[in-house]
Amino acid sequence: MWEKVQQTVAYIKQKTNFTPEYGVILGSGLGSFTEDIKIEFTLPYSEIPNFPISTVEGHKGALVFGTIGDKKVVAMQGRFHYYEGYDMKEVTFPVRVMKYIGVQKLIVSNASGGVNPHYKVGSIVIIKDHINMMPEHPLRGKNDERFGPRFVNMSEPYSRKMISKAKEIAYELEINVQDGVYFGLQGPTFETLSEYKMVKTMGGDCVGMSTVPEVIVARHMELETFGISVITDMGDEESIDTITHAEVLEAAKKAEPLVRNLIVELIKRY
Repeated sequence: MWEKVQQTVAYIKQKTNFTPEYGVILGSGLGSFTEDIKIEFTLPYSEIPNFPISTVEGHKGALVFGTIGDKKVVAMQGRFHYYEGYDMKEVTFPVRVMKYIGVQKLIVSNASGGVNPHYKVGSIVIIKDHINMMPEHPLRGKNDERFGPRFVNMSEPYSRKMISKAKEIAYELEINVQDGVYFGLQGPTFETLSEYKMVKTMGGDCVGMSTVPEVIVARHMELETFGISVITDMGDEESIDTITHAEVLEAAKKAEPLVRNLIVELIKRY
């Protein structure tokens, strides 16, 4: 893994000569965030050594380098999911690479199903914690101390300082945000009604199929991390019968301008 990461890092540095401070992973329906970046370089995943290729609709598949305000940023236009058939080390490989091209802070976004009754379709949720119920762990196996310690302290997976700053910005911009616990499941099926009830009973506010592995690996390497989710369906009797991936993308698209604005201002000010 170490050698693969360094090979990929060397290729990216050669192609871009760019040292980003922020890494951003764009989830379903949020790919247009790159319009907020003053783009300097774009590298398709297919050209990057050792990179997987995203196979999910709504995930374009490129690393985009540029600036937001005076901050240097690299954005992943499309992420990788365990349910696509990748193993967890492949899913989280880009996070490793980001660290070694200079990233210090990671922002992850996603679309998720809501179980908190205070949420509705289109709600923007700042992730304050997560519950990992995926069947594989990205740190399983022999630990390479060059990346981080064997046992990772996960008491603060999402930066409290970044959360506080984001809420401050949201209040100022009159963007209605909630906070909540993200529950990570394998997918790719949407949850049954009973599974949504399980998520709620176990302490989750929303549920999705990504984010958790990336955040674990980010914390392994001591990247300061912020997570945000758009609620694209509600796990209740009224909405569960009709949810489709197209509807998920549409709900995320409606909330996207607000999420983009919030992330842009967070990057500028934090």
